[in-house]
Amino acid sequence: MKILLIGAGGYLGSAVADHLDEAGHHIVELTRATDDRPENGREQRVGDLTDPRSLTRAVTPDIDAVINMATPTGDAETDAAAIAALTDPLRGTGRAFVYTSGVWVLGATGPDPVDENTPANPIPIVGYRPTIERQVLDTAASGVRALVIRPGIVHGRGGGIPALLVNLAREHAAPRFVGEEAVRWPMVHVDDLADLFVAAVERAPAGSLWHGVSETAVAVHDLASAAGRAAGVHAQPQGWPLDQAREALGALFADALALDQSVSGDAARDKLGWRPRRDGAIADLVDGSYR
Repeated sequence: MKILLIGAGGYLGSAVADHLDEAGHHIVELTRATDDRPENGREQRVGDLTDPRSLTRAVTPDIDAVINMATPTGDAETDAAAIAALTDPLRGTGRAFVYTSGVWVLGATGPDPVDENTPANPIPIVGYRPTIERQVLDTAASGVRALVIRPGIVHGRGGGIPALLVNLAREHAAPRFVGEEAVRWPMVHVDDLADLFVAAVERAPAGSLWHGVSETAVAVHDLASAAGRAAGVHAQPQGWPLDQAREALGALFADALALDQSVSGDAARDKLGWRPRRDGAIADLVDGSYR
């Protein structure tokens, strides 16, 4: 397929681009300017999430699928207009549109794993994102193969939120986690998640929603301890009081880090044949890409 990739230069986007390349797909990167040709030699098209007409122009008839992994603008009307501009050229064609959301839209889940049938209960940092998810999925009724993927907390390639835990351990000479010790995070390796994007764009049915989670619930205390080892800090993990973390990191992000979740990714395994195979988050921190 010829796939328009939005956010190809980001942490997740670069991994998805690599895996799409390996699967034999032709990638077109959306960029704000084509002044600097990327070293990978990929085709580029100019577009901006705040300029709907530029987005529609980029989705030409030769584009077989669009994958949107761009960071939301933070403005609900702007993001909704961007989704409309990207999906309008796909209506009635059966071509795919993949939107990247996240498990934070589920809110606190309770002790048992939740799946894709669980109603959204978003925390403020992703407050309007379920509305965008519904906007995307509703286009399936108009002939778009509309898909939503909700990644867990992404690790691997030395990046993502786990890298913040490593940096906090170095900065404070002790591993740190935000909020309560009982907090758990659903995790996924960035390369396993990229495999899920490939599987979804190739064969997921229209109107479907998928959780990109390979480890249902990993204790943040254990993640902080492993991050400390990656940083060469062997003290016991310390809870970071939420009010102090809010002051340092911003209230919305700190509250997200303190969110306790248990999320199942079994549907993608069972129905798409997704097979996560990379190291789990603890092993990746201790012996993998963060050392």
